[in-house]
Amino acid sequence: MSEPQGSEGTTQRLPVIEKEAGTLDQNTSAAGYDPPPVLDGEDGANGRFWSARRVPAAIVALLFLALVGLFLYDIAAVRADRPTMAWRRELARQLAERPLDDTWVLVGAGVAAALGLWLIVLAATPGLRSLLPMRRTHPDVRGGLDREAAALVLRDRAMEIAGVQSARVRMGRKRADVRAVSHFRDLDDVRADLDATLAEAIHGLGLSRPPALSVHVRRPGRKG
Repeated sequence: MSEPQGSEGTTQRLPVIEKEAGTLDQNTSAAGYDPPPVLDGEDGANGRFWSARRVPAAIVALLFLALVGLFLYDIAAVRADRPTMAWRRELARQLAERPLDDTWVLVGAGVAAALGLWLIVLAATPGLRSLLPMRRTHPDVRGGLDREAAALVLRDRAMEIAGVQSARVRMGRKRADVRAVSHFRDLDDVRADLDATLAEAIHGLGLSRPPALSVHVRRPGRKG
């Protein structure tokens, strides 16, 4: 029987891989990345959806309708030889007697200016901030994705990563902020998997302007 080579009574020690001292106390890992580039042939210039502004338009229309109707009623009453309404006589007297630097005149002018500025802002801005425009696959069809639905998709994909205990996603128009809690595995490894998986998920959403990705991973807090 042949004997094993080497000295008798000696054993070889297996190599031991030790982590650096800094990684043992690691409790957070974070990184931010630019949005993935738009591929050739994909339209990345689709603008936001414009809101119909039905509620503000209805409020303004009702106010003007009530005001015009009140004035028309008073004018018709005067034409029918009836006395003018007391509020219109008082309003005419106040406008004639009060100076332009009066406090109530300035307050009324400020309120009117604020309302006018509000209407101008509503007319000049698209609104619908919660709706993210998607890439067009047909020239006559536009699609949009709700920000909460997009955040839910990214959260579900993040929970599929090994080591992720919980995840919270804030989906903005320009950035997706992902904060995950990992109860095992190295945090840098978990974050690397999240980076790759979530970047693929963002591209799969089909958004015309993919948001930038910001990933933060930490350990769960101590109980008690």
